[in-house]
Amino acid sequence: MTKQTAPAGSDQGGLPYALAAYGLWGFVPLFFKLLESVPSVEVLAQRIVWSLPFCFMVMAFRRQIGDYFAALRDWRVLRLLVVSAVLIALNWLVYIHSIFSGHVLAASLGYYLNPLVNVMLGMIFLGERLSKLQMVAVAIAAVGVAILLGGALDTLWISLTLAFSFSLYGLIRKIVPVGSLPGLGIETTVLLPVAVAASAYYIWIGDGRGFGAGNEVSWLLAAGGVVTAVPLLLFATAARRMSYAALGFVQFLAPTVQFLLSLFVFHEPLKPVQLLCFLLIWISIAVFSFDMWRKMRTERMIEIA
Repeated sequence: MTKQTAPAGSDQGGLPYALAAYGLWGFVPLFFKLLESVPSVEVLAQRIVWSLPFCFMVMAFRRQIGDYFAALRDWRVLRLLVVSAVLIALNWLVYIHSIFSGHVLAASLGYYLNPLVNVMLGMIFLGERLSKLQMVAVAIAAVGVAILLGGALDTLWISLTLAFSFSLYGLIRKIVPVGSLPGLGIETTVLLPVAVAASAYYIWIGDGRGFGAGNEVSWLLAAGGVVTAVPLLLFATAARRMSYAALGFVQFLAPTVQFLLSLFVFHEPLKPVQLLCFLLIWISIAVFSFDMWRKMRTERMIEIA
């Protein structure tokens, strides 16, 4: 299996896809707030069920059905995608729970931490080297997380689960030799049996909150498939075209939007210890972003020369 890596500071055409993916993810809480009366597990199950038909329609349009079945028959590819499917399902479930329970701030922090986890994983598994400034950025963020251990431990698990599950998911999608759309189709296929069983259970108990309870809720749950698949496809494309460290630091867009939504739309309280943690994370992002800008500028000057 060949690992496709990119040098730090190079986007290789992936930047537009990354910006689109993270921009959409930033506003996703607004959509899921419309479904907060539905159990989190049912929302997750419906997301999976409705994502697969959408994936197949797009694969048929792009003539990638053959790639889907070829990857499905390749055990080396399939076993990696089984792991990535479990990771993304865990990420979705915790994220939905954070929105429904009024912890969008904790989710935002998790996705602020995600770039720093990306950096560490890129260094460990992909051989991407960190500069001194990048190491400083990671250290500053680590201090911020340590502060939360003393003042916001009740929601820290949300932040850490979201950060690590999505970072590991992105790492697998970067190295697995399959296109973004066929890969997502296989992940959804792997999760489908459990999702169908869970969906059938909630329809059977008929609590009047989920699918079938009303046209509005049913259509919103079905639309969750598109809301799920589109940014993931964009992200998977970006992950294969950018360095993993660079990809992570484009991600600040989504948690920034989520952070603003949590304060000004959902009116969540911001604890002093959370604010201090956010400040440290923002400083670490500024340090890392400055270092990456400096590297890209140097590379351009070398190319011009």
